[in-house]
Amino acid sequence: MTTTPVQLTPEDIENPAGAYARFRGQAELPRVTLPGLDTPVRLVTRYADVKAALTEPRLLRDRTGLAGPAGAGTGTGVESDPQDELLAAALGTFPAEYVPYLSGHLALFDGEEHARRRAPLTRAFTARRITALRGFVERTAAELLAGLAARDEPADLLGEFAYPLTTQVICELVGVEEEDRARVCDWIRDFAYGDGSRTVEGLVGIVEHVKQLVARRRAEPTEDLVSALVHGTREGEQPLDEDDVVTIVFLLINTGITPPALFLAHGLLALFDHPDQLDRLRTEPRLLERAVPELLRYISLVRIGATLYAAEDFEFAGTALRTGEPVTVALLAADHDPREYGEAPERLDIAREFGRGDGHLAFGHGAHYCLGAALGRLVTSVVLDQVLIRRPEAALGVARDELEFGHWPADGFHLLRLPVRL
Repeated sequence: MTTTPVQLTPEDIENPAGAYARFRGQAELPRVTLPGLDTPVRLVTRYADVKAALTEPRLLRDRTGLAGPAGAGTGTGVESDPQDELLAAALGTFPAEYVPYLSGHLALFDGEEHARRRAPLTRAFTARRITALRGFVERTAAELLAGLAARDEPADLLGEFAYPLTTQVICELVGVEEEDRARVCDWIRDFAYGDGSRTVEGLVGIVEHVKQLVARRRAEPTEDLVSALVHGTREGEQPLDEDDVVTIVFLLINTGITPPALFLAHGLLALFDHPDQLDRLRTEPRLLERAVPELLRYISLVRIGATLYAAEDFEFAGTALRTGEPVTVALLAADHDPREYGEAPERLDIAREFGRGDGHLAFGHGAHYCLGAALGRLVTSVVLDQVLIRRPEAALGVARDELEFGHWPADGFHLLRLPVRL
């Protein structure tokens, strides 16, 4: 007997307790419908199950890898899925010739194809290259904050600081030259986080600029990431062509600007919401290295992971899955599972000690673990230091209930602005 799916709201998605606590106690994975979508999915909420799902070879990300149409003849009734709905919403407004640059997200591939696409970027995203960015991040953050602090009114630390900072970091990483940076950053803003009126213009501008950049780096390589991608092919591998590199740059823009910027804003807000933890961080700056992973766990900005599909009939987490049935992991729920974090996992504790590894699943797990994790930790530590520790008077610039939030399909609420007095 098929149960009626639970219709989740944005409030449910972003609440680390609430419905998630009920779901964790159920023997079977609940069937839910995510906010703004129509297709039910099985939702994985327990930490151990989420971790297992992210490495389960029978749960695929690419539905075309199934033997037949997803759900066909299985009784699941699946004719579409959340991933289809989200992609249609995201890509429907763009000219068809540009869509391929936006649809090559690594989260949508499996096995050898995923490894083939990820390998060049993994080799280019070296620890040395990320470490070398620290000085640039520190200087850029300091310059942005100095300009904002000179004003007599609260600064929007999302739109006027976090977004420009993450955009500049991506430009530096990719290798956008100084004389082109203002123009390219404008295109990225229009595409990634503007008001939507110039999204297509931003897309076209970025594509054409990156094509020119690839041609220059083929002729004269430097130390940037584009040069590493163009010249980093190993023996027996097919070299990346222009379209491959443009697609990778868009992957960096899509994953390296808006999500990190929103996380920075929500991380600052979490500490403003917990003045005892903020006071402790300011009094004991050495706790910064613990505060970063704790904030990543506490916020888990990507609350819901990519859609997975059962490649065959099998049992997972006490649930009989049918071939083609969609499954989604709730990363925020996993990162607040009492079985993993003990009593009151919803409490922010910047002195929390984790075991080996990250201590959370905010960056995912397994083959799809976030390539930008090290960069994200670096930028977060710099921002917490410069905004909160070095500026002990920094405080929320409006009453807490005056903050504005919005939400996207299949997600919870995100800040639209973060006014702060510096």
